[in-house]
Amino acid sequence: MKCLSYQKVRLLLRQCAHRSYLRPGKELHAVLTISGLTKAPRSYLSNSLFQFYAASGDVATAQKLFDEIPLSEKDNVDWTALLSSFSRCGFLVNSMKLFAEMRRKRVEIDDVSLVCLFGVCAKLEDIGFGVQGHGVAVKMGLLTSLKPCNALMDMYGKCGLVGEVKRIFEALEEKSVVSWTVVLDTVVKWEGLERGREVFNEMPERNAVAWTVMVAGYLGAGFTGEALELLAEMVFECGYDLNFVTLCSMLSACAQSGNLVMGRWVHVYALKKGMIMEEEEESYDPVMVGTTLVDMYAKCGNIDSSMKVFRLMRKRNVVTWNAMFSGLAMHGKGRMVIDMFSEMVREVKPDDLTFTAVLSACSHSGMVEEGWRCFHSLRLYGLEPEVDHYACMVDLLGRAGRIEEAEMLMREMPVAPNEVVLGSLLGSCSVHGKLEVAERIKRELVQMSPGNTEYNILLSNMYAAEGRSDDVDGLRGSMRNRGIRKIPGLSSIHLNGSFHRFSSGDRSHPRAKEIYLKLNEVIDQIRSAGYVTDVSGLVSSLEGDLEDKEQALCSHSEKLAVCFGLMETKPRTPIHIFKNLRICRDCHSAMKIVSKVYDREIIIRDRNRFHQFKGGSCSCSDYW
Repeated sequence: MKCLSYQKVRLLLRQCAHRSYLRPGKELHAVLTISGLTKAPRSYLSNSLFQFYAASGDVATAQKLFDEIPLSEKDNVDWTALLSSFSRCGFLVNSMKLFAEMRRKRVEIDDVSLVCLFGVCAKLEDIGFGVQGHGVAVKMGLLTSLKPCNALMDMYGKCGLVGEVKRIFEALEEKSVVSWTVVLDTVVKWEGLERGREVFNEMPERNAVAWTVMVAGYLGAGFTGEALELLAEMVFECGYDLNFVTLCSMLSACAQSGNLVMGRWVHVYALKKGMIMEEEEESYDPVMVGTTLVDMYAKCGNIDSSMKVFRLMRKRNVVTWNAMFSGLAMHGKGRMVIDMFSEMVREVKPDDLTFTAVLSACSHSGMVEEGWRCFHSLRLYGLEPEVDHYACMVDLLGRAGRIEEAEMLMREMPVAPNEVVLGSLLGSCSVHGKLEVAERIKRELVQMSPGNTEYNILLSNMYAAEGRSDDVDGLRGSMRNRGIRKIPGLSSIHLNGSFHRFSSGDRSHPRAKEIYLKLNEVIDQIRSAGYVTDVSGLVSSLEGDLEDKEQALCSHSEKLAVCFGLMETKPRTPIHIFKNLRICRDCHSAMKIVSKVYDREIIIRDRNRFHQFKGGSCSCSDYW
């Protein structure tokens, strides 16, 4: 080590930082400390070590070294390096505080500082701090550069200020492809695909990000054919390779829309490009790609493929495990999650999201004792229970019918319960008929979210089940007076490259007449097999005759979707349906019998979880 000059040491540290070689850099730091080379001259190596840790993502060590550097020896580059490290590693609030400190101490603000600041404000959607940053940029004359202008537009776009984005864009003397792409992303998000396609067609030049914005937009809206057509043009005609960021964006869009066809296409592409099984390179991150695939398959209803990808991954991080656990939880595989948790802790250290996923899995599977053990083990891993963990436990206890225990835990929380915790308990009260507790919880929820429809609907259903018609009428009248409308139930199904969406009683589909004929046939078949309509879940169950109520239930969106699936797919082919709300008890009962009568596997993803109907039973074991 004595033969190494300070210049060579700094060069080695810069190389470690450039390649994100954290472990070799730390080993070099240890050798420097033992040899005493870090003591003098202080400014020569301390800054280099700080720059290395900041660039490598070790924020805690970078902060410590930064604080040890005398103020007189810190330059603009040091401040900006720490700001960038905070931003890149997700310490967003720290970034904003550091920027404010830079202003107080009159540290020079440059383009890099502003780009970091606007990026943080975009992620947090903090328009207030962003506007202040905009003012600083104008005052200092820094908006003559393109990069901070693009970052400023992106910030306004993420916050929904489309007019500001367009105003800044029009004022630009030079418009790069990045500038156009920021506008495109903003327009697609806030003004829709049609207007977004107009901007896309106007672009004098397109990059891979612009193509991805459009493809992901079509996927998210369910236009599979258009997405595939655009993707083929992007890859085969324009010669763009999908980098791992682009590929993961598309997989995420597939996960949200439930588009398994496109998800498989992207998976095959990733395999051909060696983006999953190969060792990590600068051009791609196999762990990130694999993790996104695990998430996509789980959310598209194919938990077996999700597990297969997970097991084939050569390297996994805590995010990968969390994605797998969350997917298993959605599919009611609580026992499997508990068994795999012991395997996980031998490989990586669990974080707070891990415990949220495990507790959620226990909740969906009714595993109360396992859930308590998991909750109490948080501190063994250096973690404190957070609101999300309490929410899972309240949900677990409530689903199991232990309402009083759930409420007691909620009242003992170190922080006030939020809307998620209270809403979960209200839902459990609805399932188990605890009207008195429900009324108390609902009063608290109204103060938090006066316009929420779901809480009013749940309580109205409970009044209806108790035969309290006056309370039903009063609650529904109050909702009408305040302009509160029930969120319509929508069910979607992907077939033959097209996206079909149904609502209750929907007759807008081009083949509505055929669908309703099929519906009549299905209802007759399942009634012969024992199906009886359950009108207890209808808000209007005190009005009209029984026939009207049964007709309303029979035309629920998921029943229309499954009938269309039966019409359009071959016998014994699985049917995948995605619903925006929780599946009702009547549809759940009907789907079990349909799966048996028609020998079909029916997979429905509702707002909370997956239901896999097969042979007359459901994977949730009627526990949802």
